[in-house]
Amino acid sequence: MTPRLLERYRNEIVPKMMQTFNLKNRYAVPRLEKIVVNMGIGEALADIKILEKSMEELALITGQKPIMLRAKKAIANFKIKKGNPIGCKVTLRRAVMYEFMDRLINVALPRIRDFRGVPGNSFDQKGNYTLGISEQTIFPEVEYDKVTRIQGMDITFVIKNAKSTEEAKELLRLFGMPFSDTKEGQR
Repeated sequence: MTPRLLERYRNEIVPKMMQTFNLKNRYAVPRLEKIVVNMGIGEALADIKILEKSMEELALITGQKPIMLRAKKAIANFKIKKGNPIGCKVTLRRAVMYEFMDRLINVALPRIRDFRGVPGNSFDQKGNYTLGISEQTIFPEVEYDKVTRIQGMDITFVIKNAKSTEEAKELLRLFGMPFSDTKEGQR
């Protein structure tokens, strides 16, 4: 079964983007390549069980097993040795990526208290968008009673073929991302 956002991309978003940015070829339209969900867990140095619990929760949220991230070099001020586990991440592609994005936009983000939209200025030079979330409990897959520690995460939307941040922002806006500087984000 094709994800809802993928069908929307093919049928609605591509023609609108071609018309808006005067593109001749549908393959020149920016597209979502992957979504990377990252959790940095500094307390994992003291207790590895915190990292294991966070990895379980990230697997529930994304539907894919995360990989453990280790320190690339030693940092004495933070008491980090080379090779210490310091976080976890998941890279989502294809259908799983669109399903996660659908759940994020339509279910998880509206559950944030006093939500006014996501910031519209978190794009890098290549058009990728990074969104920081302060707690994992906004996702319905995580049971609030079983959470031992509130943990934040970074979600990066990697966009291919975006020639400017305006193109990347328009792509995410057409997917339904509620930016705070647009009318949709002013709730």
